[in-house]
Amino acid sequence: MAVVAGVDGGRRAIDRGATILQLRAPGMTARALEERARELVAASSVPVLVSARCDIVLACGAAGANLPERDISVADARLLLDDRFVGRSVHSVEAALTAEAEGADYVIFGPVWTSPSHPDDQAKGLDALAEVVRAVRIPVLAIGGVDAERAQLCLGAGAGGYAGITMFL
Repeated sequence: MAVVAGVDGGRRAIDRGATILQLRAPGMTARALEERARELVAASSVPVLVSARCDIVLACGAAGANLPERDISVADARLLLDDRFVGRSVHSVEAALTAEAEGADYVIFGPVWTSPSHPDDQAKGLDALAEVVRAVRIPVLAIGGVDAERAQLCLGAGAGGYAGITMFL
């Protein structure tokens, strides 16, 4: 999964092997985000998820939403989005278990390593990733400082995949 801010980043990410795009543009107005999401959905050959905005998902026909831990519950998002993808970014086993119980299709766990995009977040490490993987039955994607070499380590720890910003630039 590539976390992108728009169409150009989405195209580059797909060219580099991304199979899902997550549009993340914090601070953007709802109207501007909707326009960007529409453009990305129309231009993308892979599913597009929108970060933290179920309303934008519905407005632009995106494949689903990825919700931060502080966002609405997965159960409430599921009511809104029905059978579209609903994922949750988590930072602990407990949060992953809650997301799974509420109906998440997957969780994104991290940061596994220190990340340039979130330098103040403490790295959790591969052991914590493996613990989350063992705790839930849904796919766990690793995020945070993941590059090509580290992606293989994440898969070796049991992750179903990985998400990244800089690795797809």
